Amino acid sequence: MTGLPAETHILVVDDDDRIRTLLTRFLRERGFRVSAAPDAAKALAMLRSLAFDLLILDVMMPGMDGFELTSEVRKNHDCPILLLTARGEPEDRIKGLSLGADDYLAKPFEPEELILRVQAILRRVMPRKQAARRVRFGEWVFDIEAGQLTRGEARVRLTGGEAALLGALAQSAGEAVDRLALSERAAGGAGERAVDVQMTRLRRKIEDDPKDPVFLQTVRGEGYKLVADPVFDSELAR
Repeated sequence: MTGLPAETHILVVDDDDRIRTLLTRFLRERGFRVSAAPDAAKALAMLRSLAFDLLILDVMMPGMDGFELTSEVRKNHDCPILLLTARGEPEDRIKGLSLGADDYLAKPFEPEELILRVQAILRRVMPRKQAARRVRFGEWVFDIEAGQLTRGEARVRLTGGEAALLGALAQSAGEAVDRLALSERAAGGAGERAVDVQMTRLRRKIEDDPKDPVFLQTVRGEGYKLVADPVFDSELAR
């Protein structure tokens, strides 16, 4: 049991027939609906006709690789992306995050670790039923527990890393949080550069002028802080 909605649909994209088959079988055994594609061209064709809740992309593919495919997918789709690769260097992880991937898993990996990553991503992006603590900044409201950002009635798409970073800052709203702590809490230990990449992406989505941010501020010599106020359900209903 995944604890997630039934018929959660995952697309696996890997040019290695054996790995693609194993991943498909393992995910199906855990209750997911799974489709598979051997390359980027087939994956893009499937995305034009089907809706997916998560994409699992191999980075090292002939032709269009996983990084390029991530960039192409982000032009028209906001479904979360988990990248798989034999290369685990921080530079590759940062590149994947900067292109809009939600998470990054280096091969070889244990199947159970993959499942935990998949479940964590899906729980971040799927609506929660329970009430959650929120913060408000300007016209924005961020639900810390669910990792959801809204502006008025519109929900704004965040990658898993962006939601984790905003959540870490929201939990200490108004206070500076150092970049090392943010790396551990929101970037999976990928390093301070990964935090900076995610911050740049968040500012582009939230700030009217990302170069002169009002809410996501840099605190020189310390880190970053979110200028926001706590808000309760009764206030949101007004």
